[in-house]
Amino acid sequence: MDALENLALESLVITRRLRVPLDAPAGAVAGWGETAARQLDTALLSVGFKCSAALLARLAGLPGETVVDIGVRVLAAVRRLTGDHVQHNAYFIDFPANVPDTVEFWAGLLREALLDPVAAARVRPPVLDLLSLPGYGRYRHTYAELLAAHAELIPLAGDRVTVLEPGGSLESEARGLYVSLAGSEVPLAAEDLAVLRSLASSCAEQPEHVPVRENRAVVNEARLAAGLPLLVDTVTDVLRLACGCSGGDVTLASPTRFRSFRRAERRALLAALDGLPPVKHGDVPRHREQWKRLGERLHPHEFPQFPRAVQVFEVARGVRSAAGLDSRVEAALSAGRTADAVELLETSPGALLRRIDHLLRTGSSASAVLDAAERAAGRASGRVLLSLREHLQNRLAPAAAGRVFVNRYGRAWAAPDDRAPLGGEAPARMLAVLDEEIARRLPDPGELTVDPDVLDVALPLSGKGVVPGLGMLPRGSLSPVDGELLRFFVHWRQTERRTDYDLSALMLDASYGDPAHISWTNYANDFAQYSGDLTDAAEGATEFVDIRLSEATRPIVVPQVNIYAGEPFDEAAEAFFGFMTRGAGQEGRPFEPRTVRMKSDLRGSGRIALPLVFLRGDDGAWRAKWLHLYLKGNPGFNQVEGNRVTTSLLVRSIVERDHLRVRYLADLLRTKAASTGQTASTGRATYIGLEAPADLPPGSRVYTAGTLHELIPA
Repeated sequence: MDALENLALESLVITRRLRVPLDAPAGAVAGWGETAARQLDTALLSVGFKCSAALLARLAGLPGETVVDIGVRVLAAVRRLTGDHVQHNAYFIDFPANVPDTVEFWAGLLREALLDPVAAARVRPPVLDLLSLPGYGRYRHTYAELLAAHAELIPLAGDRVTVLEPGGSLESEARGLYVSLAGSEVPLAAEDLAVLRSLASSCAEQPEHVPVRENRAVVNEARLAAGLPLLVDTVTDVLRLACGCSGGDVTLASPTRFRSFRRAERRALLAALDGLPPVKHGDVPRHREQWKRLGERLHPHEFPQFPRAVQVFEVARGVRSAAGLDSRVEAALSAGRTADAVELLETSPGALLRRIDHLLRTGSSASAVLDAAERAAGRASGRVLLSLREHLQNRLAPAAAGRVFVNRYGRAWAAPDDRAPLGGEAPARMLAVLDEEIARRLPDPGELTVDPDVLDVALPLSGKGVVPGLGMLPRGSLSPVDGELLRFFVHWRQTERRTDYDLSALMLDASYGDPAHISWTNYANDFAQYSGDLTDAAEGATEFVDIRLSEATRPIVVPQVNIYAGEPFDEAAEAFFGFMTRGAGQEGRPFEPRTVRMKSDLRGSGRIALPLVFLRGDDGAWRAKWLHLYLKGNPGFNQVEGNRVTTSLLVRSIVERDHLRVRYLADLLRTKAASTGQTASTGRATYIGLEAPADLPPGSRVYTAGTLHELIPA
């Protein structure tokens, strides 16, 4: 790898693992490394980070110049992680003080326009565009002037402090991250897939087991380039690989324009297809057009030694027929032959378990269906077992808001739940089977320690909707919100077109009704305040909303980012959302990195982002529940007033859903440790928490927020 790749990789390890890659020390070094390490620790505190004792000791043994170079890179990485790499100006210089009333503000702008002869010529009835008034939507002061208007931040003990630990060499840290992502039992976010691709090209060791097919396609790209055998067990694995090699979508959600393949690559792809039995060809019709286009690039008839590969493309062109499993199952169910459908599904354990609810409602023998499901449980993936477990516990206590559906892009919609209930003993029997099988697959934890703060974190059964960032948790997770002042923010910078994002908040009562809002059309109420509307972000723009939690008259607060005009989230040069918490008397700039609790990029095809919801419980404490949702919205002019019904329904569906949490697996691990007699005397230890403490025994298995996917059993 060249120097630039090394720098990018080092930043990746720091931000994803909170570890600083360090080469093994060559011995004691005379110099000022200890002084430089202390200076770095002080600088890190200003952005809410600090060095662990072990990291300080490692840095102290290095030359001072080396520590300074490392410190510059570490600071740059963590500042970007918190969003402190940009200047966060506010429209009103004194925000949150001296923000005018909404009507007063508009009247003032109109008065200024009428007093200006040039501007007054543009202000003519009968139509008056308030957004075009001079001075609206653009900063009227510099960032330096904003800093001068605000006092220094008063540090409080409750401010966030994230500890950085020492790591191994950059090569070993990269390999560990690669193995973790490649071996993930859950689909990865698009950002993680990109990381996996960059690591696969530089890590010499290639894993032999990659359970998620999209991850497998990325790993296969590296294996194909290195001339290694491909990891394929379905024809679709080969199609995904061809898409990835062409710079396309390995999820197959969008069509790919295939490149020309070298003869050696064509031989390898066709050999992989030829090694699969014809029974696998039933998957071809699902992506028929993509297979036709791929056949035009691979020229399978030039390789007569691969006759079964030729058959794949004959199926795609309709010359040869091949019925897939789904079509055969649907035909059996349509004819009322449920027993035949169950027999077919037993060849694919995951498919059988995903259909168990439907099969139990077909009126067939529940006992026969459950017997088949019990046999399939031992052969299905751990993720399927956990997903079914979550599904069944929600079927026993359905949410009043109905069902919610979320696709791979985070786009969501809700619908009434009109399914017949699952009666009898079937749900209880199935839950017992799942609990037993999941517990069997969990490793013996030895001495188990679980941080109480992680118990209400949802298990990451899919990572697709979660963009990596600071403090990010899976959809459905609950986390406490400490502090008297909640401030959330959005920052964006346009690429080419004028882009206007609007930060807003929908406030609801306990029954998800009586809506109120804060936005550019309503600057304030009794407990919330808006920082002002910015309509152009050529140099970057930031908007804030303050919520005084102790004064809030509504227990549900839903932040949202609306695209009013301009570039979508994934086309803007930069777009991210986050929130901070502060004490009531804690002064400082509108944006203070050490108070940031969460920050993540915005992306997705929707025009309205719903990152999370803040809820006040019966005990009066506030908590955040993570949504990671996007609404389709309108092509332009989206406002909080226009989506409040849809937003309320979706938020209620997520809040009332009983997500499977870390608590569930922790209980199974405790039971397993007790039943097998695994104690501290075995010398093994397992820790599960949001962050790893410094006093863990050597060799401990550690699961933190960034590696919770490793908890999902195979």
